[in-house]
Amino acid sequence: MKTIGIFPASGGLGTSTYHHLLALVPKNNVILISRQPHKVPRNYTQAGVRTREASYETAPSDLEKVFTGIDVLFLISYPSHVKDYRIKVQLPAIDAARRAGVKHVFYSSLAFAGERDSTRSVAEVMQAHLATEGHLRHLAETAPGFTYTVIREGIYSESTPIYTSFFDPHFPDATLVGNEILVPHDGKGKGVAWVKRDELGEASAKLIAQYSSAPESFQYVNQVVLLTGNKEWSLEDTVKVLGEVAGRDLKIREIPVHEWVRLPQVKGYFKNEEDARTWATAWEAIRQGATAPVTGDLEEILGRKPEEFDVTLKGGTRATTEQ
Repeated sequence: MKTIGIFPASGGLGTSTYHHLLALVPKNNVILISRQPHKVPRNYTQAGVRTREASYETAPSDLEKVFTGIDVLFLISYPSHVKDYRIKVQLPAIDAARRAGVKHVFYSSLAFAGERDSTRSVAEVMQAHLATEGHLRHLAETAPGFTYTVIREGIYSESTPIYTSFFDPHFPDATLVGNEILVPHDGKGKGVAWVKRDELGEASAKLIAQYSSAPESFQYVNQVVLLTGNKEWSLEDTVKVLGEVAGRDLKIREIPVHEWVRLPQVKGYFKNEEDARTWATAWEAIRQGATAPVTGDLEEILGRKPEEFDVTLKGGTRATTEQ
């Protein structure tokens, strides 16, 4: 069994992944790397899980030391939609891992580029992912013994707020105008194959465990895995489900991007209009079908059908904007 590192081992996806992974592999084969390693549950460290301290802001030379001794690294993308900074920190981290002797990198990309073989998207949030995927392909072609797996993680069912002007069905009056949700999209046409975040963490853990125990038979070496829900939901239907949870008859009203960026809740989240405008490219990508494909990858890996979007939301899952 190979030594596995998760970096950063924090946040919703990272925490979900290592919780599931530690049920599949020996705990002393796992190294969790984060800015605050003391937050790893004590029962794990007492059982043999190792922790190391680092973040994407750590110098590449120091990251190289942190990654030393790791065979398989799950690199979780930096939590920002802004292309330039993500690229600035992610590519050097991958290079540091390669120099440290990491043989295989799993990378948590995003399902915002359409079909699994697509290398284009109009969404700003996807640009750094595509650049990172390209960097991994280049290394696999030029660095002997280095391989990768790109996991395009589906759009979280719990991340609906960022696609619905931060509407939270548990606090319905905070962002509504009447019973309308104002976004730069009419809600019709191509939609989103929403997927439960914890099932993405579980599937990611299973992929990592499969490779680590039998790399010679792993089918996703130098490949892209596209993890989606089992149904595409239009934004109009998405809002209907949110309305059922909130006990409201909700509708989408399309507004121009220049109005959307000035909504109080949007300004409060993004802090500046430029970041909000770049995020707004997501709606054009949705129109073009970037988040619509449905694959059987997640069902195959989990060994069961993924939980439906409406089941996740009606089960009381609290909203998150992390993606």
